[in-house]
Amino acid sequence: MTIVAHWFRRLPSVDELLKGTPLPELAASHGRAAVTEAARSELERLRAEIAGGTLSEDGLEVALAGLTAAVAVRVARRVGGSLRPVINASGVINHTNLGRVPLSADALDRVVACARGYSNLEFDLETGERGRRDDHARALLDQLAEREGISGVTGIVVNNNAAAVFLALAALAKGGEVIVSRGELVEIGGSFRIPDIMAQSGATLREVGTTNRTRIEDYERAIGADTRLLLRVHRSNFEIVGFTEQPELSQLVELGRRRGIPVMEDLGSGALLDMERFGIAGEPSLFQSLREGVSLVTASGDKLLGGPQAGLVVGAPDLVAELRRHPLFRALRVDKMCYAALEGTLISYLREKSDQIPLLAMLGRPAEEVERRCRALVDAVPHLPGRVVGTRAVIGGGAAPGKSVASFALALVPTGMSAQALASQLRRQSVPVVARIEDGCVLLDLRTVDPADDAYLTRVLAGLAP
Repeated sequence: MTIVAHWFRRLPSVDELLKGTPLPELAASHGRAAVTEAARSELERLRAEIAGGTLSEDGLEVALAGLTAAVAVRVARRVGGSLRPVINASGVINHTNLGRVPLSADALDRVVACARGYSNLEFDLETGERGRRDDHARALLDQLAEREGISGVTGIVVNNNAAAVFLALAALAKGGEVIVSRGELVEIGGSFRIPDIMAQSGATLREVGTTNRTRIEDYERAIGADTRLLLRVHRSNFEIVGFTEQPELSQLVELGRRRGIPVMEDLGSGALLDMERFGIAGEPSLFQSLREGVSLVTASGDKLLGGPQAGLVVGAPDLVAELRRHPLFRALRVDKMCYAALEGTLISYLREKSDQIPLLAMLGRPAEEVERRCRALVDAVPHLPGRVVGTRAVIGGGAAPGKSVASFALALVPTGMSAQALASQLRRQSVPVVARIEDGCVLLDLRTVDPADDAYLTRVLAGLAP
């Protein structure tokens, strides 16, 4: 208790702290009240850590040395908005909580070009009349489909895949039945459940089969006068293994054609390439589904496509037209920045430059390259208490469940503090660094870190080294 009391006395007063560089300059530019409040909050945080026993004496030394910097970071957060760029060193490639994946340079260039002034979002430059915003992405989706040998399809864009599913069910199946396997009644992040969204759309769920086994005969027996859709839901965030059975997609398509019922697939992940090239097996692409003859496919614009958050609906023109005419389409539509980012991403696919899409670049990065970067960090900060370890980077983002790629990470061994306290220090940097904790170590997986950020990481780690 005596030692703890001594530590409390080592904390400066608010007035003393405000005299330390660069806080006077911050007070002049951002106001003394904002800087004073940030200083008070940082001191309260340290008092709570001392009282809670989460700081050692060495940890207190580090915290005191970085106290004015921590105040400056807190001020920047308060006056600069809460949405900030971070460095994702967690090893989760498609990190939903960190905004999924970075956009490509081409996508960002198009966003800036179209957002800094006016654009032809809904204006036909040929006729001078009003145009349709969905024509922009539709034209590129059509070209990509044609290049894959798929004709007679078109598409629209809404704000995410959940919206795409909701719109399709409301437009095509309201007042009727939708047949779906019990093993596909999934829940994804944010408590989005297929049965709930179906109920809200006005469609009636008709479950067939069991959790682990559903046969094509189950679908056929369930078809009745009120059947509007046969729905296949891709299990994008979990796997069922063991004693399982599921009809081939081609069987479902053949049944739908024979009985005159559209087949819709909630694909979710939105992959446009064969993911086998990245060692990810069993993840269907949007074009594979269309090639199988699915009437309508919904998918995400981010996830495995690598673009902005959006929901794509691609398929038979008459069905897509029904969705476009539905009143919900206007409520769920996207803005010019989303269209610009999606166009920039799709153009990279058309130009066969998919390696310029950050998601695919991260997936394709050789593990040996990641290891070299980790060792370079260790060499640059020789006194850092850490080592290079082999690990697995997961796909994440509700895509490719159970799939991962080989990677390497810098494992930091905390001295004088807990792993949680060290991870917290990394998150309090001017550009926060998000790591993960395993076996008492803080892991920085560089597969998910842009190589251009390695120099910044070196400076951060140098500041943490004893």
